[in-house]
Amino acid sequence: MNVTGQSAVFGRRKEPHTVIIARGNEIRHFTVRPWLVAVLGSALAAIAIGYLLATSYLVLRDDLIGATTARQARMQQAYEDRISALRAQVDRITSRQLLDQRLMETKVSELIERQSQLSQRHGRLGPLLERAENEVGTAPVADPAAVAKPDKRAEVTGSISQAPQNYAVASLSANPGDGDTRPFSLWSTRSEPLPNDSAADRADKLFVSINQSLKSIESEQLTRISTLADNAYKNADAITQALEAAGLPVDSDFGKSDAGGPLIPLDSSMIFDSKVKELDEALDTLDELKKEARQLPLTNPAPGHSVTSPFGVRTDPILGTAALHSGMDFRAPIGMSAKVTAPGIVTKAGWNGGYGRMVEVDHGNGFATRYGHLSEIDVTVGQKLDAGAIIGKTGSSGRSTGPHLHYEVRHNGEAIDPLRFLTVGRKVAQYL
Repeated sequence: MNVTGQSAVFGRRKEPHTVIIARGNEIRHFTVRPWLVAVLGSALAAIAIGYLLATSYLVLRDDLIGATTARQARMQQAYEDRISALRAQVDRITSRQLLDQRLMETKVSELIERQSQLSQRHGRLGPLLERAENEVGTAPVADPAAVAKPDKRAEVTGSISQAPQNYAVASLSANPGDGDTRPFSLWSTRSEPLPNDSAADRADKLFVSINQSLKSIESEQLTRISTLADNAYKNADAITQALEAAGLPVDSDFGKSDAGGPLIPLDSSMIFDSKVKELDEALDTLDELKKEARQLPLTNPAPGHSVTSPFGVRTDPILGTAALHSGMDFRAPIGMSAKVTAPGIVTKAGWNGGYGRMVEVDHGNGFATRYGHLSEIDVTVGQKLDAGAIIGKTGSSGRSTGPHLHYEVRHNGEAIDPLRFLTVGRKVAQYL
């Protein structure tokens, strides 16, 4: 147990320090304990340190403030530079996107315009191709040289039929089942993108594929137009050469003209119109030649019946002397229908001497045909007839030894061998 007024540290007793102060007759004293000394020393040390710190702050404040301000200025400048760079990058990306969008819109507009143009072309080609199929037909074009050399041994009653051929032009709205032509759309030719392809690369590949499809359609249209035009001109040449080889009149200058001048290449927008115009001219040429040929008596008046007496000098069947036979006789029973061989107007219909009952038809351009020894006449003078119209029935009237059909072809009143016409008619039948 410690005694009051004593202190023990770690079991040892320490005596407190006593301070005595004498002032005159007054004496004072107090005891200084160790903890009080420690507190006072700490307070003094804290005051000294605070004083030193305050003095240092006052001395270095301007430098610290300046350094902090400079650092903040540098950080702000760095932030502003970074923001400016980001803004510039955003502007570049935005500008590029706008350019890409405008380019895309331009390309799409071009594709839509080309699609519309192809649709309009298809609309124009529809009637023209229908006319081409009707005019050119589906018969293959024979060698004009072969057509110009008729075969005398060939039967004049032969006919030719050909398998149909499809001249339909590929269109933007073609059915999926028609060959390789598929419905057209801006995404119909899209292929699977590669992993490393960007959006721009995929768009470029898409437009390239679409352009190839449109060019393929345009090329097919132009190719078919050119093919039909060539066939029309070849058919016209074949008809012309066949008629000229037989000595028959024909306007051989159809579709031909003398021309010249410098070569000025056409741009793509004019090629189609040029090809269409060329096809139209070729069809006009062929149409005119067909009209000319159809006015000529080129068909057989008695198909399937043999010739009993040809044109030319023969022994007269009644007198037995040499005489000129101005036509051809076809074996025909009494009452068989006699048909006109070309369109025309009836100029004679009645009894005409040795012809017996006879019909004469004027075909224009000085050509006329006669049908003699009829048993019945079914037409009247002035009546207009189409090719193949029935004019009467065969018989044996007039100067005749038996039932048959006497057939004549005359040009400006002069008799011509009908075999020339019949042979040419057999050759050009596939074009008419």
